[in-house]
Amino acid sequence: MTTSDYLSAALLTTGGLFFLAGTFGLLRFPDVFTRLHALTKADNVGLGLTVAGLALQVDSWAVAGKLLLIWLLALLAGATVSYLIAQGALRLGIRPWKR
Repeated sequence: MTTSDYLSAALLTTGGLFFLAGTFGLLRFPDVFTRLHALTKADNVGLGLTVAGLALQVDSWAVAGKLLLIWLLALLAGATVSYLIAQGALRLGIRPWKR
């Protein structure tokens, strides 16, 4: 195994841990707004690390560019969907959680 294989494995593992953290945030946080925050932040970072780990393993720049484009589109989609869910919650009268 080469150094890039070890770095790729580390990035993929760390990305998986971020996905796991987002899942815990989704299950544990008290309201829709904090759950959205935890899920979108952790998933965006997790996907970014996963894409970086995969990009180290590809043979061409074209494939690496496509992976980057997938990540950017997922960032845009995640932000858009989170905004729409938060707006829908506010329209239903759900207020942010306070201690």
